[in-house]
Amino acid sequence: MAATPARLRAIHLYKELHRLGREYPDPSYDFNGRMRRLFEKNRELKDPEDIERALKLGEYIKNETMALYSLKKYRHLKRTYE
Repeated sequence: MAATPARLRAIHLYKELHRLGREYPDPSYDFNGRMRRLFEKNRELKDPEDIERALKLGEYIKNETMALYSLKKYRHLKRTYE
């Protein structure tokens, strides 16, 4: 089975989200478990438009999570210097 560009993008995105999920601030949210279920749910997608839509959603989640971490760090620094 040849790896398609969309498959490689999905694997790369999953790995990035998994790394981000290690430091998720709320342990009760189960970030990595939710991401795994989301990827498993979309495993059988065949239509390129649906695949692209799912990848864009994953990118959006990644960007929002990174923004959350930046905000967390900013708030910590702000409290430190007050």
